[in-house]
Amino acid sequence: MDTTLNQTAERVARLIEGAEVLDPLAAGVARVLSPLRRLGALSDLLAGAPLGHPAHPAAILLPLGAWSSAALLDVVGGEASRDAATTLVGLGVLTATPAALTGAKDWLDTDGPARRVGLVHALTNSTALACFASSWWARRTGRHRRGVALGLAGCGVVTLSAWLGGHLTYARGVGVRAGAPGQGGAGPSTTA
Repeated sequence: MDTTLNQTAERVARLIEGAEVLDPLAAGVARVLSPLRRLGALSDLLAGAPLGHPAHPAAILLPLGAWSSAALLDVVGGEASRDAATTLVGLGVLTATPAALTGAKDWLDTDGPARRVGLVHALTNSTALACFASSWWARRTGRHRRGVALGLAGCGVVTLSAWLGGHLTYARGVGVRAGAPGQGGAGPSTTA
């Protein structure tokens, strides 16, 4: 990544990390999501226990893959690929819920700066999801150009959100378990 862009991105992340104004909203969201901790086997599944690693990184592959494939078809596929792109956008919208639930489960075990970045990550993902849902609807109702524009906007927003998710993992250790294979018993443990 270009040094200037990287420095700007890191400044934005630090601003979000220090934005204590987000704490009341984060606390309210955490109260709403707290039942995810008490769902027994489903809670373990959302945390990735059966996989031996967090489920969120795997769960995000379906919506991101579907949406990026739709964008590629929109840009280079021509009119013949419209139906396939519409289907992929819809698939991404449907698979976003499991991805969000796995991320929410991880997020519940954060606090302070990581919780703030996670909240903004979730809000940007929600914005991207709204773009893609609107894109799907526009495409289904015959407004293909509008659908493409909304889908490309969603791609831009989800890219920002993905960067924030990467920051949570690599800079804040969210989802990294102490003692996990390859961790040498060190590192933060912020997920169940």
